[in-house]
Amino acid sequence: MTELELQAQVADYLRLQYPNVLFHSDFGSGIKLTPGQAMRQKRLQGGRRSWPDMFIARPKLWLNEDEKPCYCHGLFIELKRPGVTIYKKDGNLVANKHIREQAETLDDLRCAGYQAEFACGFDEAKKIIDEYLG
Repeated sequence: MTELELQAQVADYLRLQYPNVLFHSDFGSGIKLTPGQAMRQKRLQGGRRSWPDMFIARPKLWLNEDEKPCYCHGLFIELKRPGVTIYKKDGNLVANKHIREQAETLDDLRCAGYQAEFACGFDEAKKIIDEYLG
């Protein structure tokens, strides 16, 4: 399964299971671009080429273990094909430069008040979505 096919599968799932939830999928993320197109896309995305593949525009409010309210502005998901390794057995990120850039962007989004996760394969993406929206 390609990443583009995975994005389509997750988008179909969201439309069917959560028809009233607004979401956006970055179609350009799974496409090979010419160097000029890649520069243009990076410029239009704030200079980063590591934006997550999907965004679910649904805020979430919950109580943490101390009964204090926590707020999240929405959910970003960076989709990876099944079997892609993100973390080594010791819990550290793999050496792949692009995955490290994506992890940094996810961390920045978390600091900005979003939930932001890697998901390898449809089942993992579905679990993250269902936990977030459920």
